[in-house]
Order: sequence, then structure tokens, then C-alpha cells
Amino acid sequence: MNIKNYINGSFHNPLNNEWINNFCPANGEVYGKTPNSSKEDVENAYIAAKSAFPIWSQTTLDERSRILIKISELLEANLDRFAEAESKDNGKPVSLAKSINIPRAASNFRFFGNAITQFASESHESVGQNAINYTLRQPIGVVGCISPWNLPLYLFTWKIAPALAAGNCVVAKPSEITPMTAYLLGEICNEAGLPKGVLNIVHGWGTTTGQAIVEHPDIKAISFTGGTVTGAHIARTAAPMFKKLSLELGGKNPNIIFANCDYKDMLETTVRSSFSNQGQICLCGSRIFVESTIYDKFKVDFVEKVKQLKVGHPSEHSTNIGALVSKPHLEKIMGYVEIAKNEGNKILCGGQKVTVKGFENGYYFEPTVIEAKTNDCKLNQEEIFGPIVTLMSFESEDEVLQMANDVKYGLSATLWTNDLKRTMRMSNQLQAGIVWVNTWMMRDLRTPFGGVKASGVGREGGFEALRFFTEAKNVCIKY
Repeated sequence: MNIKNYINGSFHNPLNNEWINNFCPANGEVYGKTPNSSKEDVENAYIAAKSAFPIWSQTTLDERSRILIKISELLEANLDRFAEAESKDNGKPVSLAKSINIPRAASNFRFFGNAITQFASESHESVGQNAINYTLRQPIGVVGCISPWNLPLYLFTWKIAPALAAGNCVVAKPSEITPMTAYLLGEICNEAGLPKGVLNIVHGWGTTTGQAIVEHPDIKAISFTGGTVTGAHIARTAAPMFKKLSLELGGKNPNIIFANCDYKDMLETTVRSSFSNQGQICLCGSRIFVESTIYDKFKVDFVEKVKQLKVGHPSEHSTNIGALVSKPHLEKIMGYVEIAKNEGNKILCGGQKVTVKGFENGYYFEPTVIEAKTNDCKLNQEEIFGPIVTLMSFESEDEVLQMANDVKYGLSATLWTNDLKRTMRMSNQLQAGIVWVNTWMMRDLRTPFGGVKASGVGREGGFEALRFFTEAKNVCIKY
């Protein structure tokens, strides 16, 4: 199946007729082609967006809300189709796509469809000066949204929904590795009555299509989720052009476990926070620090549970761990196991490529637990983004805080303790944009999302996203 660009409400082949093979991770076979769009394709998308902007930006909030909520409803009505497409494209279990990823994409449209109706302007009376100030929140214009491959539709909609709700028109690029659900979304948008040109989806490599979006002189804001190196490149390109930038980048998140936690709940959640989506979530707790008094018990119990996880074809209901997203990514993960051995770390379980009967060329890998010797080893300092976690013990709160913060990243942290004072102290001192206490991945769409240090710039979610996709204008009136 050949995917096409969605421009001005219709589907188009790339003007240069260049294509990228689209692989199915579960069997390693090419099952379609994706456009490698040129600057000319991006320009056509921009022209469509620019033409649509005057009308869309003046569309009533109620009408914008109605269309976004209709898109949400259509995604829910097409749940099976989208879940199967995402699983085939990404390698994740169909059950995960169906229970979490596609429903969350639908929720993104519904949430921002409602949120825009509550996004109020501010006013300030200047007492004694006979004046009033009020602040308008106006759409930026044409914005660029670039999303990653790990949660394809989930994170794609996380950007475009608030951009559209705020009255912007969008030129968007999904990952070239997982383009299918973004392509299908174009059909849903037409059915929901989204006006032509309001959303345009162009496919291709980041170095060509993505670069054309980032460097376009009239695309005024860029929202990007992906790797830190790519984020730095985007910043170098966009910052001198004075574009607004939102960069959600990598993570190397600590999972800190104290002895006085709810052990059973912690253990079950830690397995999930380590290996959900094959460990290909920027929020996975890839560095597990355990208080020394329960370290040996935890190590035995955790490894036992990890060994019970089934690696298998994504369509099998019993599959816990599906295929990794691509062959190069599988090779990267295998390379980190070799690094672990060379650094003298101990592999407690996993570490091997898996062959699934009937799908021998698929990109399968065992969930892997490694006992790290030091916090400065590569496994603890570099983002692996796969089914590999490390274990280390600690003696004191100060020691584990130092280790948790001693990385260049600062996206999220998880803390397991029933000590309220410790919770407050550590939540304040952990260098992370998100801290979960006695839970993981519990999200409220109203809350700000993002990281510190090399994990990014800016915040997504709730009114934070609507603020990003609008410009503030203050009006002062003397009366």
C-alpha cells in the first residue's frame, strides 16, 4: 500500500516521485511505500494552510470544538482499524494500541475541543489610572508539528489537536518509520468536516521533509518530539529565525524504590514502567534504584516477573512484548548489551534476540535486566529507548538523589515511598519535569508535560499547549 500526502483536503503522491520502504516490524517485510516529500510538497502544504488560515482563525470556538470532538468520535468508531494499523506499522501489541494508544489519540481531540471553549483572556483594572488592560490570545498562523515513531498517533494528535483548537493551520510530519495512522487520520478529518487546508500531512525523512518544515521562513512555530540530537539541530535552525519552539526530547528516568513502599503494587508497576511498548517510551523508568535493605529480594522477584513476559507477534492476545520498531533500532539495542558486557555489568536476564516461529525476520528482543556497577556507565547515562533496564542499590536518600540527578536528562522520575516528608523533599529536589509518586504514567491532560536539561524546552498539555500555539497581545484602554 502506498501512503500519500494529505494536502488541502485531498491525497497526493510526492511531486518528486521519491518513496521510502515501509517495513512491518513483526516480520521484517516491506508492506508499502511512504513519500519522501520535497521542499515543493512542503510549500504546497504551506500554501494550503496559509489560504485556510483567515477563515479557520475566525471560526467560532463552538464550531472548532464541534469538529475536533467529531474527529474524536470517528477515531473511537474506527478503533479496531486504527489499532491494527498502528500495531502493523510500529510492532507494538494490538492489545496495547487498542486499549491505550488509539483511545488516547481520540481523547486528545476531545480534550482540546473542550479546552478551547474554556481558554479565557485576562483583564486587569489599573486602579487610580482610569484604565483597563486586557490580553488577547491570538493564533500564530501556520505552525509545524513533527512527531516520533514510538506512540505514532498518540503523540501526533497531542500536537495537532491544540494547534487546531487555538485557530492555527498546520503542516505536520509523522515519523517516516510509522506513517500509517497519520495517513488514515486524513480520511477521518474529511469525514468530520475539517475545512480544506487547515491540517496538511506530509511524509518523508527528517533530513528532507522535516528540515523543509523547520527552515520554512513563514512557518512560525515548531513543535517537535524526538531525539535530543535532532532537537538541538532544530533549535540551531529555528532559533535564529525567531520561531516559537517546543521540544520534547529524550529521557533517562530514575525509578527510586524505598523499603517502606507498597511492595506488591511497586513490583507490578515497575515491570510495566520498564517494558511497556517494548521500553520505547520516553517516560519508561530505565534506571531502577532500590534501597539496599530490600535490594536482594527485589532483584529476585523482579527478574522472575520479567522472565514471565511473553515476546511474540503483536497480533497475539497473550503477547506482552512485541517487535521493536525497526532493524536498525534492534541492532542498536543489541549493541548496548555488548557495551554492558564490556563495562563489566552483570546481565540478570534477557540480552538475546528472539526468533518468533513463522516470523523469523521480525525485530524481537528479550526484556533485559542488567545490574550496573556504577552510575556513570553508558547504560545509565545514555538513552537506550528499548527493553533494557539497569538495577543499582542505594543506602540513603542523599545518595540516590545524587545518582538520580547525575544525568544530562530530566524528563520524569518515579518515587516509591509511604513517607510523606520524604515524598515532599525528594519531589522538590528531583531534576525532572514530571514526578510520579507510588504510580507511573498516570496522566491528567490538564497538567503540563515536558522536561528539563537535555529533555527539552517548553511544556505541552492543557492550557500550556494552547498558550504555546497562541501569541499574547495586551490592549490598554484609558477611560
